[in-house]
Amino acid sequence: MKVKVISVLEDNYMYLVIEESTRDAVAVDAAVPKRLLEIIRKEDVVLRAILTTHHHWDHARGNEELAQLFPGLQVFGADERIGALTHRVTHGQELTFGAIRVRCLFTLCHTSGHMCYFMWEDDSPDAPALFSGDTLFVGGCGQFFEGTAEQMLTNVTQILGTKVFCGHECTVRNLKFALKVEPENEAVKEKLAWARQRDDEDLPTVPSTLQEEFLYNPFLRLTEEPVQRFTGRTEPVEVLRTLRSQRDNFKKPKERPNPQAMLAFDWGLFGPLLEKK
Repeated sequence: MKVKVISVLEDNYMYLVIEESTRDAVAVDAAVPKRLLEIIRKEDVVLRAILTTHHHWDHARGNEELAQLFPGLQVFGADERIGALTHRVTHGQELTFGAIRVRCLFTLCHTSGHMCYFMWEDDSPDAPALFSGDTLFVGGCGQFFEGTAEQMLTNVTQILGTKVFCGHECTVRNLKFALKVEPENEAVKEKLAWARQRDDEDLPTVPSTLQEEFLYNPFLRLTEEPVQRFTGRTEPVEVLRTLRSQRDNFKKPKERPNPQAMLAFDWGLFGPLLEKK
């Protein structure tokens, strides 16, 4: 199983997972069809399915176009708001694409229909992969747009695991916040220096692993004394709630495009300006 990391838009990731023996492929969060098609042609593979983590346009916008280009294409997700959806999946459901196996992990919070995908091949020496969308990032977690701190706590402590391929490149920003939370944490300092170098070289910081994340991601370090001291809380869900609020205020999220801008985007008027080569 080969994972192609594809940078698109401002800081998004979409992924192409290739079964190397058959050259069949599965896309995760196909936001920019043109860029995905370039990779499909370059890798000489056949796109069989799309796994969509959630309905936001920067993760699901390309589904309709790709469904038209590839008749019979399967589109999986947990939310009826996902475009071109053909298969609505549920928590714990398993999918098979040749030798590639997928377990669906329902992680409501960022959206009420967010699904992560745990992917592996039997008898493979490679570690399994987790495509976490906007639930878990390198050094951070997603915003609680349609959910609660309690739900996110369940996501990060009980549901997710292994190698993490997230939906956005926000590692440097996340680790700057982590350093504010734990200014004496050497793992944070080292990871931030590494992430800045990757950013300077225009290279991705994915994948991560949960084993690493527990060293520097404050959203996974809820019982650590420095994190609790920073938040002034000790109950894990309250620590998490306070961290997310502080992170939101640390760097305000960019405003969503207005309707006219969204329409122009859908018509393709922005063209290659939105694509990162």
